Amino acid sequence: MDYSLSFKVNENIYLRDPEGTELGKQIIKHAIELIHEIGFEHFTFKKLAIEMNTTEASIYRYFTNKHRLLLYILNWYWSYMEYLVVVQLEPIQDLRAKLERVVELFTHELPERLGQSDYNKNRLHQIVISESSKVYLVKEVKEINENEVFKPYKDLCARISELIKAYQPNYPYPHSLSTTLIETAHSQLFFSTHLPKLTDVQDLPKPSFVEQYLKDLVFKALA
Repeated sequence: MDYSLSFKVNENIYLRDPEGTELGKQIIKHAIELIHEIGFEHFTFKKLAIEMNTTEASIYRYFTNKHRLLLYILNWYWSYMEYLVVVQLEPIQDLRAKLERVVELFTHELPERLGQSDYNKNRLHQIVISESSKVYLVKEVKEINENEVFKPYKDLCARISELIKAYQPNYPYPHSLSTTLIETAHSQLFFSTHLPKLTDVQDLPKPSFVEQYLKDLVFKALA
């Protein structure tokens, strides 16, 4: 059965909820396409307005700056990933198999068939790999965090840490391992594509290499 996906994003991120209007949805959709194409450094509201055949002022009615727009996109992604973890793990009984599936979700293309949305999920995934650290590796991170705008990421990490604790109750670092799993998936996918000598990718397909590496890392830590 086909169904549409929608996630409530923290209202402190935007001036006007993009999900509430067709223009807002188009801003997010085209922003994902344009950031994927040219990178966040070169992305501007002026370029986005030209791409959409609208005005910069229209975009500024939704977001104060491009950092907030990126933060919105990533919040949507983290909410989607938590949804995926819940849906994909529900029919799996074995705890090790559940953890293996989590690793696979973060190292391979996202399943487009699970819920319809206006956003290209795999381009969104590529943006997360390349750009996600730019929303929290900033001087103002403490002030930004006070508005709980990183909550979807924290909720996702907490869900994975609960799974880690269920698999190995005596492991003392479940939250750190959950964030290591996610961040390492991103960094190794990025490095294996752009800086392969920082990895051991060799002749393996990149997602398969990162999957194998992370499974080895996680289960040796939990042994």
